[in-house]
Formats: sequence, C-alpha cells, structure tokens
Amino acid sequence: MDARGPEASGGRALRDAAENLFKELQEHFQALAATLNLRMEEMGGWIEDLQKNVNDLMVQAGIESSVAEQMT
Repeated sequence: MDARGPEASGGRALRDAAENLFKELQEHFQALAATLNLRMEEMGGWIEDLQKNVNDLMVQAGIESSVAEQMT
C-alpha cells in the first residue's frame, strides 16, 4: 500500500480531472478556431464581391474605367 494513502489516490483523481478538463477546453478551442476561420473566409468572399460591385458601379457612373480597360 502507498505510504501516502488516500491523499495519493485523491491527488491522482484531481490530476486526471484536470487533464480531462484541459483536453475538453482544447477541443472547444479548436472548434472555435475552425469556426472563426470559416467565418473569416466567408467575410473575405463578401468583401471581394463588394469591391467588384463598387467597381462596377463606378464604371457605370463614369468615375473610373473598368479593370479590363486598364489592363489593355
């Protein structure tokens, strides 16, 4: 039998509980990071669409020549 008795098993149980909690927090953090990355990619697409629409409107208004015309 362990000389430390119940304290050793209690300490082990506490350590195991802390490790499980840490693993759970890590899983939640990874899921949150993945969700944030997805949202940022979506937002990037929306911003690109918005830039294209603004450029199209500026061309229609005669403020700026189109990108295709600038490339030639």
